[in-house]
Amino acid sequence: MIPFLDLKAINSQYREELIEAATRVIDSGWYIQGNEVKSFEQAFAAYCGTEHCIGVANGLDALALTLRAWKELGKLQDGDEVIVPANTYIATILAITENNLKPILVEPDEETFNLCPQKTAAAITANTRAIVAVHLYGRLAPMVDIMVLAKQHDLLVLEDAAQAHGASVDGHRAGSWGHAAGFSFYPGKNLGALGDAGAVTTNNEELAQTIRALGNYGSEQKYQNQYQGVNSRLDELQAALLKVKLHCLDSETQRRREIASAYANGINNPAIRSPIASDTKANCLENHAFHLYVVRTASRTALQEHLQGLGVQAMIHYPIPPHQQEAYESWSAQSYPVTEIIHQEVLSLPISPTMCDEQVNKVIEACNSFPAY
Repeated sequence: MIPFLDLKAINSQYREELIEAATRVIDSGWYIQGNEVKSFEQAFAAYCGTEHCIGVANGLDALALTLRAWKELGKLQDGDEVIVPANTYIATILAITENNLKPILVEPDEETFNLCPQKTAAAITANTRAIVAVHLYGRLAPMVDIMVLAKQHDLLVLEDAAQAHGASVDGHRAGSWGHAAGFSFYPGKNLGALGDAGAVTTNNEELAQTIRALGNYGSEQKYQNQYQGVNSRLDELQAALLKVKLHCLDSETQRRREIASAYANGINNPAIRSPIASDTKANCLENHAFHLYVVRTASRTALQEHLQGLGVQAMIHYPIPPHQQEAYESWSAQSYPVTEIIHQEVLSLPISPTMCDEQVNKVIEACNSFPAY
């Protein structure tokens, strides 16, 4: 069986370095807010091309604390509208509603799955204060256009870069485009910890200080609390492990792009729709981080079962859109047809950086042998 993602194989590549890093932390006797966190934050900020990186407990907190910090700084207030793609993972929406802000769901571009600049512009009202640009599956949203819109309407832009470590446009990496960006280091991400972890990147020093304080019980100085904060900190152990893996992120991303190129060129079944349009293939393969390689088919269940039968594990990300979740049942009457059909048709193929060419070819052959009804 070709697994969808073999985390054991990925992490075993760096086993000795990971053990050395973990041992260093254990032997230090310092496990929270120490030199390992500072070192990783500096390295990841430099990698993304930003001045600041603030480690937090997870990707959801990275988004939620950024929005909360903007509220504390007077940039946002309860009830403000925040534009967000309707087809994102629910964590993006949770970060908005957790802060008593109003999500304005916008249908995505059907080819890229990301925000459409025209639809985004049409959704802006007098109450709009921010845009959350989700880099879904590892492909950057159209940030040039989004930042132009933001400047025209004086809007904040928060990148949801949870799946886009290393993705870029015009030489600028995910995390360096908006006013801030939230990253997840969940184990399955392209840069994955060995547990939960996250970070915010920004060039705004005041925002960085506020986020750091909010995640530390609302405190910048011990026993002095400026805010009603929370406990959301990147711990020393995860920071040390992440710094080991950061050195290998570009090479792993390149391998993902090689696999994506093989899929895009090799899968020719008319029943399976590639996530890479032919007219943008070269650019996409160069810039996309390919956290996921997501195809579309009107026969998803049948294709998934077909692949499983041939020893290929494919996964669904995500079967139910946010507006149809029980958590947001008040939205159940709303209709987002593009989002709904995407969630009904998407299927993620294996794209682990440890896959060998033989496995990649087997996935291609299995897809091409699927009956095109």
